[in-house]
Parts: sequence; C-alpha cells; structure tokens
Amino acid sequence: MSTTKNVIIVGASTGIGRALALDFARAGFAVGITARREDLLKELALEINTQGGTAFVQPMDIAQTQDSVRLFEELLERMNGADIVVLNAAIGENSNSLEWEREERTIAVNVTGFTALATAAMHHFLNRRKGHLVGVSSIAGERGNRIAPAYAASKAYMSNYLQGLRNYAVKNDAHITITDIKPGFVKTPMTAKNDRMFWAASAEKAARQIFMAIHQKRDHVYITKRWRIMALLLRHVPDWLYNRVV
Repeated sequence: MSTTKNVIIVGASTGIGRALALDFARAGFAVGITARREDLLKELALEINTQGGTAFVQPMDIAQTQDSVRLFEELLERMNGADIVVLNAAIGENSNSLEWEREERTIAVNVTGFTALATAAMHHFLNRRKGHLVGVSSIAGERGNRIAPAYAASKAYMSNYLQGLRNYAVKNDAHITITDIKPGFVKTPMTAKNDRMFWAASAEKAARQIFMAIHQKRDHVYITKRWRIMALLLRHVPDWLYNRVV
C-alpha cells in the first residue's frame, strides 16, 4: 500500500503557491495544483513530473463557487483524498477611490471563494476524522487601511474564520489542524507594482518557512518571522497615530 501523502494547493500557478508546490513535491508528496491559468499549471506540473514527482492539475476560478467546489471535490476523488489543503488563492487591488467593482472582486475571491473551499475541505477532513487545513491570510488583516480596504478586511475575515474552524474541529473531537499563515511583503506577480514594500521576501523563502510551519502543525505563523514585530505594532499603536502615518 502506498504511503505517499497528498496535498492540494489552491492558487498554485505563481508566487508562494508555485514555490510551495515544488517544496511539497520534493518532499515526496503527490501535489494537486489549482488556479485559473491552466497554461501555468501545466508548466508547473511538467516541472514537478520532470523531477520525479506527481502532479494533478485542476483549473478553477474560486470566485465561481459552485463550480470550484465541484471541481475541488473531483480533484479529491482523483487523488483518493488529501491529507493537507492549502488555500492560497487571493487577489489584492488598491482602491483609493473606493471603486465598488474592485472591492466586489476582492470579496468574491478572498471571502466567498475562500469560504466555499474551506468548508468543502473541512467536510472532507471531518469525514476522515483527520486532516490539515492551511489558509494564507496576511499581515494586512491585522488592521484596516485606506489603500485597499476590502483586501485588509478580507484577510482579517480569513483569520477569524480559520479560528472558528479550529474551534469547530476541537468541539467535534476531530484531529484536524488549522494553520493561519500571515505573510508580510513577498515578491510575487500580485505585488510587482507595489513600490512601498519593505522586508520583502522572495516567494521561495516564504514558501520554505510556510512548509516548515505546516510540518510543525503550527496554529499561526508570520512570514517572514520578523513580521511578528510589525503585527504587535499594528495591534497596539493608537488610532490617532495610525491614521496620521498610514
């Protein structure tokens, strides 16, 4: 009987998700990879397979919740289940002028789409009575900001929802680990136009730290580690000062 473990990474076409998929494949996992861009998924799958790994490709747009849940469940069936599910798909758009269309897109992916797949993964794990759900939120969720209000709020929602799922697992006596990953600035295609970044890590460095946090079954982790300092500052700086400097 095969002892290979399975991981599904939602949002694996670029950046952190892509680097994390490669890390899991190198560690001997069979990797399910999903994203909107099928061409990028196929390129990643070829790289994994060339290195002797196993990749399962499933294109999906998590903003289309009914379709994404169905496709996610089909991927689970093809892989004969998953031990770990990483929800990494997200979008972030500046909305200085509070454009509803941008805010709506962010909510559709980061809130509605995230929740649809988080619940689908939880049902899978509850049926197995074990599993590991990983959500990639953000340091941005620590406090609201004027530049991307919906993005910051959506990341706070992710963290709060993951906490609720952790409590749900404990109360249902299920051996399900819930990990909330909170990256600071990471150099990815999504952040390429951001000229205000500091302490920015490469996607590969961020992925290595995330992989280790998953291996250690951490409840919460900041990526990179120094962002824990910023989280403390964001939580405790008074509103009058925060509103002047941010």
